[in-house]
Amino acid sequence: MTKKPTPLLYLRATLFYIGFYPVTLVFAAFCVLIGWMLPFRPRFKLFTLMNYFSMFWLRLCCGVKYRVEGRENLPQDSAYVVVANHSSEWETLFLQTLIRPQSAVLKQELLKIPFFGWALGMLKPIALDRSKRRGALKQLLTQGKERLEEGINVVIFPQGTRVETGKMGKFNKGGAMLAASGQVPVVPLAHDAGLFWPGKSYVKYPGTVTVRIGKPVASVDRSVDEIHTDSAGWLEAQMRDLKVVSE
Repeated sequence: MTKKPTPLLYLRATLFYIGFYPVTLVFAAFCVLIGWMLPFRPRFKLFTLMNYFSMFWLRLCCGVKYRVEGRENLPQDSAYVVVANHSSEWETLFLQTLIRPQSAVLKQELLKIPFFGWALGMLKPIALDRSKRRGALKQLLTQGKERLEEGINVVIFPQGTRVETGKMGKFNKGGAMLAASGQVPVVPLAHDAGLFWPGKSYVKYPGTVTVRIGKPVASVDRSVDEIHTDSAGWLEAQMRDLKVVSE
């Protein structure tokens, strides 16, 4: 699982960031200036053009591609809760191109980043203060249910933070609790992005990220524990199959 960076990989990563950061800064500033004039859905489509650029630029500079399995499992007739493993910055960029529209559950500090965070704050995220666990859960359930009622899908990383490749981490029940409260399905999503863009790593490794979307887990007339067991169990099995964690 351990890969050794080479001078060429450092060079390719440097080229990626030389393009990524300036474009992100300029585009985020543009979005902040005009985003307030747009309704949420057109605003989401505009703002996330940057995510499509990021995927293109990453492939061009670093050779990181992706494939999606199970796209047909995404519900088309109602909003839903996505629970996904978290090991990289890659999935935070990519998932906004796949789950549309969406409200991402994230840490409050991200919204303080100039321009990028300000633009992110205009996309109706559920920004949690992780130092207040009880208040964070109440906020997740209250705001999450509001988003779902608006027809906006909610994306949650139940491990809570990025988990190093090779480790499983612990899956919390927030996604299952929200799905049960809103009576919407949970869609589990697994990926192996950490093998190609390790968390907090400067170097990216060429290859193809596999994204797997599981069948929706029903929440109607089911307990939180039942929903969580089905969705987390599927995630854990897929992470092992994708070699994200060791057996």
